[in-house]
Amino acid sequence: MGDKKIKDPLEWEEISCEHIVKDEWIDIRRSAYRFPDGSVFEPFYSYSRRDYVVIVATDENGDYLCVRQYRQGIKEVTTEFPAGGIERKDGKEYGRLDSADAEDALAAAKRELSEETGYVSDEWKHLLTVPSNATIADNYAYIFSARNCRKISGQSLDDTEFLNVQKFKKQEIEEMIETGRFQQAMHIMAWLLALRDRS
Repeated sequence: MGDKKIKDPLEWEEISCEHIVKDEWIDIRRSAYRFPDGSVFEPFYSYSRRDYVVIVATDENGDYLCVRQYRQGIKEVTTEFPAGGIERKDGKEYGRLDSADAEDALAAAKRELSEETGYVSDEWKHLLTVPSNATIADNYAYIFSARNCRKISGQSLDDTEFLNVQKFKKQEIEEMIETGRFQQAMHIMAWLLALRDRS
């Protein structure tokens, strides 16, 4: 006997897949699936994007470091935690990779925090790795906390990044979440994980 994986009886079988858009940035697919009862249904749409990190960071005074930037999905400027994509050696922006072919998640978190805010930390903790949106996407979010961050430089932003750094107290973030002004679901989850870790 080997280490053959036992198929879950609820698993679907993908029987066809059409790549609607496939470039260096994203792979959007249209698939047909055979269900456990043998019936077939289509279309199911999914997409592939690169994995990313989210950092719940506090400075030496206990204030939370956030960034404000425009998000084209909801067409609004949002307040959220520093975050960004894990860099890949193949130059693509999507697809599952062996860990040897991608930047280490902690290294990505340290780089993103420094680039977006100019802050660094010596106190890092990995809180969770979770699918970003298991219903339609195959990428994962790596959630970290960083404490006692100190400013050592200015920002070093990508060509498409236009963002400002702001500091908030715990109660201010709670109020933004409660009033719908902290609009990234994965970042709210990161906040709750960080609070649980501190208790």
